[in-house]
Amino acid sequence: MTPSRRPAALALLALLLAAPAARADFNDAPPNARGQTPAFQGQTRAPVMPQALRLARTPLVEGLHDPWGMALLPDGSLLITEKPGAMRLYREGRLSAPLKGLPAVDDDGQGGLLDVAVRADFARTRQVWFSFSQPRQGGENGTAVGTGRLSRDGTALEDVKVIFEGQPGIDSQQHFGSRLVFDRDGALFVTTGERGLPPDTPVAQDKNNHLGKVLRIDPATGAALSGNPFAKGGGQPQIWSFGHRNIQAAALDPQGRLWTVEHGPNGGDELNQPQPGRNYGWPIISYGQNYDGNPIGAGLTAQEGMEQPVYYWDPVIAPSGMTFYQGAMFPEWQGDALIGGLRAEAVVRLKIENGRVTGEQRLAEGIGRVRDIEVAPDGALLVLIDGDPGSLVRLTRRGR
Repeated sequence: MTPSRRPAALALLALLLAAPAARADFNDAPPNARGQTPAFQGQTRAPVMPQALRLARTPLVEGLHDPWGMALLPDGSLLITEKPGAMRLYREGRLSAPLKGLPAVDDDGQGGLLDVAVRADFARTRQVWFSFSQPRQGGENGTAVGTGRLSRDGTALEDVKVIFEGQPGIDSQQHFGSRLVFDRDGALFVTTGERGLPPDTPVAQDKNNHLGKVLRIDPATGAALSGNPFAKGGGQPQIWSFGHRNIQAAALDPQGRLWTVEHGPNGGDELNQPQPGRNYGWPIISYGQNYDGNPIGAGLTAQEGMEQPVYYWDPVIAPSGMTFYQGAMFPEWQGDALIGGLRAEAVVRLKIENGRVTGEQRLAEGIGRVRDIEVAPDGALLVLIDGDPGSLVRLTRRGR
């Protein structure tokens, strides 16, 4: 289906349609992994926050081909990636043709063109970063990061180069990660997955590779930065934290701290605040289980020297995309985490106080598989819906 805008009349009608009120029963569902106990009160199934707002949904773009990531530009435009390898510019209600200049991607399975990000200086530099599953020799592939400059006419990325190639390459079509987040010093965080390798191949625990890690790199060269925990030895110098499964959600909070959300197996999606050099446990500890119902490894949920998640979900939400709300339209959400739910088919809102989750709410339930979230300049939510066709939807207060 060719991407197109909804006719204006239909979009106006959609503005008048309120989303169903959020259900409060998600905490009553039985867990996937039975018989587990959280390490502390509130680590899972936080109190359900009072009735969610009834949100109006306005479709902005339909017919997207497996959309994966988006980046908000200073003028309110969006760059949107599609997994088969296209990046498009959405500006003033129009969606561009695929931009020229991007490298080839391996889009089998979960691979393809993934996240896209810009820095605060985009209006001056027009520089764009993107992550993708890079095809390699012998049928292998790996998570890679490239950068290029958006042309003045918005039709191409120019001077494109690949700055980082995760190692090793793997013959797998699963668990590439990968989100891109700039910290306040301009360093680039890159999240990766453990490539779907079985738990008895604990690559995420091995600091000599880039699999199942949070990485922190120089966005110009892809090199490790001097403040990284293994910059002087003991592991790959780009590593920030390790022991992760498959991180597809990451964002800075209003205080500038990195938070991530990773996919668990059958149960055990995790919210973490990754600290330098820390081990987040996969696959030695997990609040999930294998899809066949058997435990992961020895079935441990805690072990000395391994970090506990700040919060976990069981049953899973299947997280993808994340932002911390800072906007005018929903002042009651200020500073809250908003996480895309593929399985939840909702925007998952978390209230976080003093490093702990104190409340959870599901917004726009039934909207579809939420792949990514941005906050528009006026405070509305821009939500990317996964699928073929996929879509871009604007969520506002009812009546706006």
